Amino acid sequence: MAVPQNRTTRSRRGMRRAHDALVAANPNECPSCGELKRPHHVCPSCGTYNDRQVVAQGTEVDLDEDAA
Repeated sequence: MAVPQNRTTRSRRGMRRAHDALVAANPNECPSCGELKRPHHVCPSCGTYNDRQVVAQGTEVDLDEDAA
């Protein structure tokens, strides 16, 4: 079984973890609807990408009314 020969210092442990930090999201404004969206992704609110419609937006269905 592997056992460390020497103790890893706080400094060396911190240097190893220097790249593990989470980065904040970088949202862009959708050119067609103005909502914030992720770069290089389809806009979730209007379904456009690169100034063309790629996802058809359907009507919202209320599940409570259908279940009753």
